[in-house]
Amino acid sequence: MNGVRVLLADDHTAVRTGLRMILETAEAITVVGEAADGATAVAQTRALRPDVVVMDLRMPGTDGVAATAQIVAEDLAQVLVLTTFDLDDLVLAALRAGAAGFLLKTADAAQLLDAVRRVAAGEGVVAPEVTRTLLAAVAAGGPPPRRPDLSALTAREVDVLRCLGQGLSNTALAGALSISPLTAKTHVSRLLTKLGLTSRVQAALLARDAGLLQERC
Repeated sequence: MNGVRVLLADDHTAVRTGLRMILETAEAITVVGEAADGATAVAQTRALRPDVVVMDLRMPGTDGVAATAQIVAEDLAQVLVLTTFDLDDLVLAALRAGAAGFLLKTADAAQLLDAVRRVAAGEGVVAPEVTRTLLAAVAAGGPPPRRPDLSALTAREVDVLRCLGQGLSNTALAGALSISPLTAKTHVSRLLTKLGLTSRVQAALLARDAGLLQERC
């Protein structure tokens, strides 16, 4: 993969500075811009076309959820949510809006760099334990997300969806299904397209609602 271009969106200057210092010490990662609110984040993403937007959720004016939805709708970049809160309505809303990943601000430098690279590569990142928390929270309250018709999926794609519901990475998914990582990536991409989804997390939520998590991948 070529160098990863990153835009930082957070209303705290100190946070953006810290993130920039971590990211720019890494090989092949460049911070191309910063934004202190959601509206600026969208405008900067349109102008600078980063690969990944590291997005805070609670910002003045246009918040991170609305900004994420706009960026995803226009297919401008992948969005990695970075927040203080491990689970609340804003986090769920951002993931359903199409954020490709979710990371706490308590994550260390190595976790942040890994997440940025994986999101840029189209894999997305949500730790399995966080995925389970998300699924449990959705199951505990509120209406389920939109449920596309799964009849269009092949048996293999249903298996892939089940694996996504369990928070597996492409590498882990490939091992579980005895296929190559490249084939796993192709299956995931085709699956998201068929279901009209924009992220692996949306697929994980759908897998829960479809009852696919009763069996292990």
